[in-house]
Amino acid sequence: MDMEAQRYVWDGAIPLQIHLHESDVATLPAPPPALILAPRIGYLPLLASHLKPHFSSALPPRLDTIWFEYKGLPLKWYIPTGVLFDLLCAEPERPWNLTVHFTGYPGNILIPCEGEDSVKWSFINSLKEAAYIINGNCKNVMNMSQPDQVELWRSVLNGNLEPYRRVSTKLKLGTVGDEYAAKLNLSGETDFSGQVKAGRVPVRLYVWIVSEDFEDLEDAPQIDSWDKVSYINRPVEIQGGEGGDEHEQRVSSEDASSDRKAEEEVENSSEHITSCYQHDDAEIKLVRIQGIHPKLEIPFSWVANNLMNPEHFLHICVYLKVPQANTMS
Repeated sequence: MDMEAQRYVWDGAIPLQIHLHESDVATLPAPPPALILAPRIGYLPLLASHLKPHFSSALPPRLDTIWFEYKGLPLKWYIPTGVLFDLLCAEPERPWNLTVHFTGYPGNILIPCEGEDSVKWSFINSLKEAAYIINGNCKNVMNMSQPDQVELWRSVLNGNLEPYRRVSTKLKLGTVGDEYAAKLNLSGETDFSGQVKAGRVPVRLYVWIVSEDFEDLEDAPQIDSWDKVSYINRPVEIQGGEGGDEHEQRVSSEDASSDRKAEEEVENSSEHITSCYQHDDAEIKLVRIQGIHPKLEIPFSWVANNLMNPEHFLHICVYLKVPQANTMS
């Protein structure tokens, strides 16, 4: 892995200006918005410890689960903050103006969230799923010691890369063949020799299909419903050199149940691809990973190894323009 690139991912942050929704203002005057620098790899509900004290003087006595919206769209709490920003702001908005609610949780749109514990277990489940995609089983994640599990989660919570690397290397999730990094290694040393192998990359693809054309990102239409976003959760195969498909491992009986659950997630995700992607006149207007537009000459293996999130998924946001006639066919 490229340590500089990984540090870029972990240090990435988005300036937020968070307003308290008027329905939650119990005393006047309304409090000023909260200004927060939110980690890209973090999750919005984890900001509650900063927001509750800031808005405490105005909040009603009985509070519900915290939730956020952007221009009327409730935000899915289990999607990393940076991914939400990349998907919903074609033209980056800084600071990103969000609205926070402490009452009226929209359970018809968002799955339940019970604070940090829900976020933690969502993260761990994603890590299990990624492990299954990479290794064919998730036993290393399942067998993590309690101290390692705590340290791993705390490293993500606090944005500490070093303890994260210390624990994550024990999971043996590895890297896929990285010919780009090997070319950059001009010293002649074989630092990357152990990383050049075939494998499967856990990918989460967020495809926003638009029928309107636009030249400038600032003119892109707004996403006002999650129905307009196709969520594709599937592995991408990387063809390596020698060694073939070495990631296959035998699954012990005690791991089989967890592996079956992860396998179901992987298999079910492939059914979400819509037929409109196959139209010849579909046009990709934007691809964004970790806030950047990757150049085509950069091998996918390098992108996968260095721009993945801590749960080992590569999150890719795509704006896809499909003419109106095709989207309705």
